[in-house]
Amino acid sequence: MTRFSGVDYFLIDSLLSEQERLVRQTARQFVEDRVIPIVRDCFREGRFPKDLIPEMGRLGFLGANLEGYGCAGMSNVEYGLVMQELERGDAGLRSFASVQGALVMYPILTYGSDEQKSRWLPKLQSGEAIGCFGLTEPGFGSNPAGMQTRARKDGGDWILNGEKTWITNGTMADVAIIWARAEEGIRGFLVEKGTRGFTSSDIHGKMSMRMSVTSSLALSDVRVPNSAMLPCAKGLKGPLGCLTQARYGIGWGVVGSAMDCYETARQYSILRKQFDDKPIASHQLVQEKLADMITEITKAQLLALHAGRIKDQGKIEPHHISMLKRNNVRMALDCARQSRDLLGGNGIVDEYPIMRHMCNLETVKTYEGTDHIHTLVIGERVTGIAAYK
Repeated sequence: MTRFSGVDYFLIDSLLSEQERLVRQTARQFVEDRVIPIVRDCFREGRFPKDLIPEMGRLGFLGANLEGYGCAGMSNVEYGLVMQELERGDAGLRSFASVQGALVMYPILTYGSDEQKSRWLPKLQSGEAIGCFGLTEPGFGSNPAGMQTRARKDGGDWILNGEKTWITNGTMADVAIIWARAEEGIRGFLVEKGTRGFTSSDIHGKMSMRMSVTSSLALSDVRVPNSAMLPCAKGLKGPLGCLTQARYGIGWGVVGSAMDCYETARQYSILRKQFDDKPIASHQLVQEKLADMITEITKAQLLALHAGRIKDQGKIEPHHISMLKRNNVRMALDCARQSRDLLGGNGIVDEYPIMRHMCNLETVKTYEGTDHIHTLVIGERVTGIAAYK
């Protein structure tokens, strides 16, 4: 297969500024040179390439759309293009950057004290420190209001007890943002690695997101000072606001997965010959699949781009991002499945990236709000009736 040169059927590049194209090219080159050569082995071995973290920091990919503390201050469109290219490499790589920026750096910047910002944000931006986001629990995923992790005030300290699971970066993290139910409502706490009573363990046996570190966290009488609490986050609005940021990046990222699957299938269909030594691309059924895929990718690109534009204008709402995530993940999964079909038996071997993307996308469909939850968010918006229960 030749090097990736982009997927742009509808002249979408003409809607991007020179700076936006430059940011995308920087991320694309990083993926081509540093990720593609190692991604198959990382997926096979269930290993995250930690040596890439400092380079991602230097390139401005961590907390890319945040301002200050060494962050790149990219626009939301530029940030989305970075997420697209990282996930074209692998969803595990994009997940690392999403969590670091949207779920760790964003809440510290938005809800944290000046001391918390000064201490953590420069290190998180450079990759010197790694963070994770502790919201999901063994019994509560789609319903965070059922949270059982508790925070109890004890003099000038807080005592935390509970469990978190499906936590990206968990065992790598130097600091965890733990959401817990206190007497006055849900609060966020910065819990450092090595704090007594705080332990983490990796989840093994994954058939998806194998290049990502996925962990469980346990808190047993973990004592943290009052200064560890995020002072400006109170109630579910805090963690849900972080998830909105992460979901936006996912809406762009999965376009990268779809592009890689489509381009692999397109090139393969031109090279693969069957029936009188003709390329399978000459057959109508194959062209129909390719036409369907490029159409859906184009629609997803336009949806993501418009979401980025209105986010930069401060006009985007959570229900917009629910549509972005729901539509684009569905699209990417469908592209992966159609691409696998075009490659026949070759589609299931890891010489090609399609099955890896397909497996990853099954997880992406579930995390940061399941497909069903985003369906109900849209349904509530258009009817005025909440149907969650």
